[in-house]
Amino acid sequence: MAEILIVDDDAQLRQSFERLLTREGHRVRTASSGEAALALVQEASPDLVIMDVRLPGMDGLQTFHALREMDRKLPVIIMTAYGTTETAIQATKLGAFDYVLKPFEIPAILELMEQALSAGRFMRSRVEVDAQPETAPCDALIGRSQAMQEVYKAIGRVAPTDATVLIRGESGTGKELVARAVYQYSERADGPFLVINCVAIPETLLESELFGYEKGAFTGAVSRRVGKIEQAHRGTLFLDEIGDMPFSIQAKILRLLQERSIERLGGRKPIPVDVRIIAATNRDLERAVAEGRFREDLYYRLKVVTLTLPPLRDRHGDVPMLADYFLARFAREMNMVNPGLTRDAAELLSHFPWPGNVRELANTLQKALIFNRGCPLDREDVLRAIGQGERTAPSRSHGEGSIGGDQTLRDWIRERIRSSSEENLFEQLIDELGALVIREALDFTGGNRTRASKLLGISRPTLIARIEKYGLKIETSVS
Repeated sequence: MAEILIVDDDAQLRQSFERLLTREGHRVRTASSGEAALALVQEASPDLVIMDVRLPGMDGLQTFHALREMDRKLPVIIMTAYGTTETAIQATKLGAFDYVLKPFEIPAILELMEQALSAGRFMRSRVEVDAQPETAPCDALIGRSQAMQEVYKAIGRVAPTDATVLIRGESGTGKELVARAVYQYSERADGPFLVINCVAIPETLLESELFGYEKGAFTGAVSRRVGKIEQAHRGTLFLDEIGDMPFSIQAKILRLLQERSIERLGGRKPIPVDVRIIAATNRDLERAVAEGRFREDLYYRLKVVTLTLPPLRDRHGDVPMLADYFLARFAREMNMVNPGLTRDAAELLSHFPWPGNVRELANTLQKALIFNRGCPLDREDVLRAIGQGERTAPSRSHGEGSIGGDQTLRDWIRERIRSSSEENLFEQLIDELGALVIREALDFTGGNRTRASKLLGISRPTLIARIEKYGLKIETSVS
């Protein structure tokens, strides 16, 4: 739940927004002028402002300037009619999160709001490094193992510089937390921190999302749009899952790193930008380079500084600390007493291999707490939450090699490895398992994509992109 301020002199629009966002679970305040909006923000800073560019008295641009003086990390979405687009573009270049043209589609504005709220949380919520489990805030890097000590040292060394950083590690190891920590300890901590997930955005839209476009660049480009790279001027841009970036866009990212300039789609004039790039991937980039799927020159440009995050199985002694942290955090979020762990449960957690790393551990403990009866979590509670020995993979109808209904997951993987001659077997197995996980999460939440994305620890756009990638047919409830 977030607190959102709507600023517009149209009373009907304010009321419509208030009804819509209240149904979505947000707290809503409204203002009919820039002056009234500033007074409300001074009283209690909201999580997001949605503001018309045309206002009585102080106009939208003047109000935006004043908001920036009050809180540089407050995300602001500008609403504009077609005739005032240039003013909205100017506000975006000055730091507004984005702008929308009136009239707008409800799903589109809700999606944009979710992105803005996420960006605001990233910029405002500090990531504590080497935190104590019992006193750590919601976002923290926990662990005292030698492997994590090396990560903490690397963050301290690289954060004050302007070097490009490549964060590598398996899925669930905390790459986004490390990226945020680098940003928060950097000289750019007062500037924007914008995240682009290279998988969550379809290839046809990713280029325009990053670089923006000029009016008439393609069908539907009715006005100029500033891209995320320009919006991150004097700040940091985090390119998550860059190993999945389409080859056609990699050359433009290379130019950005080499020349510190970009061109919008349909544009002919280089636009200088001052932005630090942090990238992350769980892919084998060396193999991708060898197979021609990733540019070698971009690979070397990205790895100026490489931070490699250890998998949880190599972080000896960290699991008990992480378990304490997650139990305290989830109990607090669910407004319940932390039941703790029995010795057998703690022993099981410490010796489980955790292929999904820290994210899997967190999801397991959250699930165990949800079904907890008030007693300390025991070995059986943890086993049920993991699903070990209970859940079999449901059958899938498209192909003989799919997961069989009476096979355990491990047996299925072994059989595929033994019998397959496919060159990209790893990617196919990951995709099939990913599809299964997403289907299970959506089944569990009754098709509610927002709840499913939170349960899985991924963003809603990433979830939607995966649904489309895997071709899943999902019956959805309101989400």
